[in-house]
Amino acid sequence: MSGQTQTPVPGRGRALKLALIFFCSAALFFTPAPAGLEPRAWALFAIFIGTIALVVVNVVPVVLAALIGAAAAVLTGTLTGKEAFAGFSEDFILLIVAAFLVSRAMLESGLGARIAWLIILRLGRSTLGLAYSMVITDLLIGGAFPSNTARSGVLFPVLRAICENQRSLPGDESKNRIGRYLMMTSMAGLSLSSSLWVTAMAANLGGAKLAGEYGVTITFMSWAFAASVPVLVATAIVPWLLMRVLKPEVRNTPDAPQQAKAALAALGPMKRLEVITAVVFVAMVALWALSGVLKVDRTAVAFAGLAVLVLTGAYPKGGFKKEGDALEIWLWFALLFSLSTQLNTLGFMKWLGAGIATATAGLPPPLVYVLLTLAYVAIHYFFVSQSAHLLALMGVFMTVAVAAKVSPALMAYQLLFATNYFSCLTPQGSSANVLFVGSGYFTTGDVYRYGGLVTAVNTVVFLTVGSLWLSLVA
Repeated sequence: MSGQTQTPVPGRGRALKLALIFFCSAALFFTPAPAGLEPRAWALFAIFIGTIALVVVNVVPVVLAALIGAAAAVLTGTLTGKEAFAGFSEDFILLIVAAFLVSRAMLESGLGARIAWLIILRLGRSTLGLAYSMVITDLLIGGAFPSNTARSGVLFPVLRAICENQRSLPGDESKNRIGRYLMMTSMAGLSLSSSLWVTAMAANLGGAKLAGEYGVTITFMSWAFAASVPVLVATAIVPWLLMRVLKPEVRNTPDAPQQAKAALAALGPMKRLEVITAVVFVAMVALWALSGVLKVDRTAVAFAGLAVLVLTGAYPKGGFKKEGDALEIWLWFALLFSLSTQLNTLGFMKWLGAGIATATAGLPPPLVYVLLTLAYVAIHYFFVSQSAHLLALMGVFMTVAVAAKVSPALMAYQLLFATNYFSCLTPQGSSANVLFVGSGYFTTGDVYRYGGLVTAVNTVVFLTVGSLWLSLVA
């Protein structure tokens, strides 16, 4: 997922924050709409900003915030039930849920761990090589994992085993031997793997759908092609840069390939369920890539893959009963998407964009493009969810960009990539960070320092190399 499962703040502080958000939202709701804006749009904005605030300040889980927001919109008469719940019929949201369920087979079958160990066997003779091997593993499997949190669950156990083998343990000085560096690099790598594939993070498909409202058509292949160059450049820089600033004590790991060999021996030859899972994943990714040519529905492909995994026994027995996360994704994403879409339909985004466009009037389009990107990245300090960030702001920023004569395709891709490459800006910037931040190998202060550095590097790469590449291919 994408930062949506943070634990809410407890006790009196939570009650005070809830009361403050409710009071502010109610005050906005009953304030007369500004000139030029439909009252219903202003009322929905008041509800939506309150919903997002609940997530931003980490008062309640995002699924509860979405339920509160949707209920408030309907019960106050701001939206009809059909308008508020329209997101549940969106095929791309069903695709997210189906693909999330399919990714469970990669975890349970052991195929994800096998891929990681195989790459370490080839590249793991140095600490830098280990770091690159984990990032490359992440890049390779990212297209089949619509959840960066799920991918962290594949990578983290392998990393922990490597660190312990090198006598680098959490909570003491030995963490500086190799553990702090590898954990930070792998967390940073998730920000890049999520940028590479439209199916690598829950909000990407929703963002691609929103981009379509501005005339930008994004497919599986067009996203991967547009992201490929800046992602590869950033992938080459980030592990090397973190090596320079974190200075791990262990630079050579000649025994890591032996550790990988032992782990692979313990796994044994590929089992029947691993083979089935691998075939299904490859087939799904291939069909997603060719969906535009073959006229194949991507959601139907995901459901077909899930059906094959269930029929063959590759999907864990009783797995559907345990997939609360998939239900949560469907609930909160569909509801927030509906509220965000209705804001646009009612004209709020156009009105707000016109105001910001007035403030930036006269500025050259390239400067507007850079300023909007930097502002979009910086604002993530106040969000605990990549998806909520995208749903709240992408429409506004796109409207301003179009008014300023910025290429819609250039702006859309940049904002969508930024939604991923800023994920390690803060400890709570993505739920994919949770395992690494809680590992004991680094502090939250380290995340703000080094995660901020990684985000700055990613931003520079995507604004320079990425923009040049996008101007050629988008």
